[in-house]
Amino acid sequence: MHRSTESTGAGSLAARLLALLERELPRAVELRHALHAAPELAHGEQRTSARISAELQGTATIAVAAKTGLLALVGAPGRAPVAVRAELDGLPISERTGAPFSAAGEAMHACGHDVHMAALVALARAAAALGDELPAPLLAVFQPSEEAYPSGARQLADGELASAGASSIVAAHIHPELPWGTVAIDRGAVNAASDTVEIAVEGAPSHGAYPHLGRDPILAIAQIVVALHAEAGRRIDPLGAAVLNVGVLEGGRTENVIPPRARARVSLRTLRAQDREALREMVQEVVHGVAAAHGCRGVAELIAGEPALENDARIVERTRTLLGTAGLTPAPEWRSCGSDDFAFYGELAPIAMAFVGLAGAPGFVERPLHHPQLLPPDEAIAAVARAQALLYLASAEG
Repeated sequence: MHRSTESTGAGSLAARLLALLERELPRAVELRHALHAAPELAHGEQRTSARISAELQGTATIAVAAKTGLLALVGAPGRAPVAVRAELDGLPISERTGAPFSAAGEAMHACGHDVHMAALVALARAAAALGDELPAPLLAVFQPSEEAYPSGARQLADGELASAGASSIVAAHIHPELPWGTVAIDRGAVNAASDTVEIAVEGAPSHGAYPHLGRDPILAIAQIVVALHAEAGRRIDPLGAAVLNVGVLEGGRTENVIPPRARARVSLRTLRAQDREALREMVQEVVHGVAAAHGCRGVAELIAGEPALENDARIVERTRTLLGTAGLTPAPEWRSCGSDDFAFYGELAPIAMAFVGLAGAPGFVERPLHHPQLLPPDEAIAAVARAQALLYLASAEG
């Protein structure tokens, strides 16, 4: 009986917050268009944060964080807030959507950050209108540099957000592979840990007609690339998820010279901690061993990235019980080897990220994330804002 009463109370509060949120959506659409038309790259989001700050004047207590980010507190201080994150930065992509509010130039909001920001501004304004009924203060986190390192989440987790004392930290992210009207919110690892490896192979230069007088780093690094992909499938349990990708391969300047060196840049992604360590060790072994077999010297420098994003089971279950109040349904279980620096916040408090479906949304042309033609419809702002609101309420319950 107690559980039923608690659920009814949460549903009633959700209905009131969602009704207030509806009133903010027209303004949020205008904001989204303005943000989309003027994207800024990581570490340079000054105009973006200034626009958001102006939208929240009189609504929240605003503080600058991580240089270009913002923390906006709604509600009386003194209690631990629930933090809700949106990302400020765009990507170095030239837009090809043809939208009337398209970005000009070589930057674009191609991962939905414009939608996330507009939704969170709407939620903050709605929460302020709810006033004393707020179950906990809402801390809107407008995070810089999600798409590039140094990570904005890492900076906030080491700085201003750590001082805020949030009881939980949540976020919602659009996803074009999930059905419209659904939200994927699952417990455990839903995004992968991500590391980068810089590989350098030192050989001995020579004329291409006399290969026996040199040691060829091109041949060595080509074999390393093949061996890395082969070994990844032999070091990781097939029931675990892991991805190795070689995205950069460079060496030499002309066809008839064996160069002195070659380099590659590799991405490693895993959902389980033991697989992360196994891939790291494998890369070192392959680079050193294969390079040596070719008479070269191989060096692999690890650049550690974010850990796996582990959703808190309590927040997940409570959010699921509230989805119906916003006309949303649970998506099929969703996990991917995508990564997000949001995972760093797990060092501070329980975290949860939900993925909001776009497939089949009104007028949406299906394109993957980071595609120059990805354009979520304006209706996605409402879907994301509702998901953010439910995550906030689910976190504030306990």
